[in-house]
Amino acid sequence: MDNCLAAQRKEMVTIMDNRPIGVFDSGLGGLSVIKELNRILPDENIIYFGDTGRVPYGMKSVETVARYAAEDERFLLSHGVKMIIAACGTVSSVSKTFPPKLPVPFIEVVTPASRAAVNTTKNGKIGVLATSATVSSNSYKNEMQSINAGLDIMQTACPLFVQLVESGWIDRHDEVTVATAKRYLTPMAEHGVDTVILGCTHFPAIREIIGDVFGSSVALINSGEQAALDAERFLKDHDMLGHGGSRSFYVTDRVQMFAVTANTLLGSEIGDKVELVSLDSFGG
Repeated sequence: MDNCLAAQRKEMVTIMDNRPIGVFDSGLGGLSVIKELNRILPDENIIYFGDTGRVPYGMKSVETVARYAAEDERFLLSHGVKMIIAACGTVSSVSKTFPPKLPVPFIEVVTPASRAAVNTTKNGKIGVLATSATVSSNSYKNEMQSINAGLDIMQTACPLFVQLVESGWIDRHDEVTVATAKRYLTPMAEHGVDTVILGCTHFPAIREIIGDVFGSSVALINSGEQAALDAERFLKDHDMLGHGGSRSFYVTDRVQMFAVTANTLLGSEIGDKVELVSLDSFGG
């Protein structure tokens, strides 16, 4: 019996893939994906890259975002990742036009969040909150209407939300953030949507403020959570689950501000796990 158990344990070890998952975003927003990965896949080793020196991506051209994303991906690949998650609504939207050519699986946020919204809505009215670039791309709208062409979809660009989160103005009662949310969201609430996609991964940081504007009857879809669930399914289906639970964070600017805000968003101290890096050697 002992030999049998030992053989089973040995087999389990051999199919473990302990390479890290690579996650990237233009700044802090992707930490909402890390938070969900911590909950869903706590044993995985994870490397997070935040391009804080070039945030926000949402105001950049499609071509520039594609170039930045390629550099971010090359950085993660240099660390031997087994999967890359684009924890950025803008990059995910651009990937629909410029699909990345990667040697590892790629997870984006648009597809899983769109699927979840379509499955959640009762009245067929869905709202999308995202960056200007994402709204202009119609990525969420196109994805959802490919599933159900009869949906009534209203999109609103909320570029100031990114800056407010990056600045740490995320308290539920912050007057500036609350006022901004009311200005952006009231027309959508009056339109009668019953489901809203938080289409930028920065936005879950102010989920409570957004929820206060819409009310408890409106379902909020966290795109980062849906991406994390997709990652879990893929790793399980392909026998790629790992073990270790390590977390590493890399940024291109503002290390201290990143660490402070990350501590708040993740609910844990990341301290000296944040390292400043340059992407100079990862350009195309």
